Amino acid sequence: MQAWRSPRAWAVLALTFAAALALDLVSKEWAFRTVAGHPVVLDYSEVAGNTAYSLPWHPGVRAIPPDLLDFRLVLNHGAVFGIGQGRGALFIGFTVLAVGTALWVFGRHTGARSHLSHVGLALVLAGGIGNMVDRVSVGAVRDFLHLFPRRELPFGLNWPGGSDEWFPWVFNVADMELIAGMLLLMVAVHRNERRAAKAAAVGPA
Repeated sequence: MQAWRSPRAWAVLALTFAAALALDLVSKEWAFRTVAGHPVVLDYSEVAGNTAYSLPWHPGVRAIPPDLLDFRLVLNHGAVFGIGQGRGALFIGFTVLAVGTALWVFGRHTGARSHLSHVGLALVLAGGIGNMVDRVSVGAVRDFLHLFPRRELPFGLNWPGGSDEWFPWVFNVADMELIAGMLLLMVAVHRNERRAAKAAAVGPA
């Protein structure tokens, strides 16, 4: 039975999506209210399309020592990890298309019991919509998670942008959900391919 006919499949998709979206939006609100030591209020008219807009200086918060995770406020006018700065309208359109595609894949190309795929799709949907909410309401995506701060690459190496940190990008929960969702979908596809290959091998015998 296809997933779109299964109330249980819809429940898995909807509940996972709602929980993941809430976690992303609540974490962003918390970070921009507390990390700088005072609430940082963003005005859409000042932020949207303005890649030169700068947040108030703040030292950040060492969340997991020693140098594993910092909370630091950053505005991202691009996609995941800052790719494609200044193309917010393009990313909003792409997100709308991706949401429609994900729902079509869910309804027509997953089975009623393919819950791993449903969770993966829900995480992708939540991550994409979570960042789209920021672009529509704030004018840029709110990021605050910085892995391995103050840890430098060996041998004087640098990333193409010039940074010498292990992981110079600041990201958010939505980015994590997007990546986790895609990984789960890859695992689900691999499992389905193995099952199909096993069924094909048993069939002729």
